[in-house]
Amino acid sequence: MKKLMYIISSAVVLVACESRTYEEISDKTPVAELVTYNKDVKPIIDANCISCHSAGGSASFQPWNNYSQVKNNIDNIINRISRPTGDPLKMPQGGSLSPSQITIITKWKADGLSEN
Repeated sequence: MKKLMYIISSAVVLVACESRTYEEISDKTPVAELVTYNKDVKPIIDANCISCHSAGGSASFQPWNNYSQVKNNIDNIINRISRPTGDPLKMPQGGSLSPSQITIITKWKADGLSEN
């Protein structure tokens, strides 16, 4: 009886230990509406980039404090956030944007870089 309980409990533990990657569990729903800077992109930049890309930050030489600065650097931004993990030029340093955040920024460019 102990053996049977051990086998059943082991099977339950193994079934419960499912391993999936972030990409498998993330929301891959396409962004349907028009992406704008103020509504969609600015919150991502403020939360992930502004600590370095503003006065006093390690990348203060390339500030992204406003719409024009981000718009003028969009190709470089997309290049850097889209690099594979482990690439020394990937941004943000020490982390990564989620696939949905990268999609929003990329779609913003495709949608014409609208401010509002």
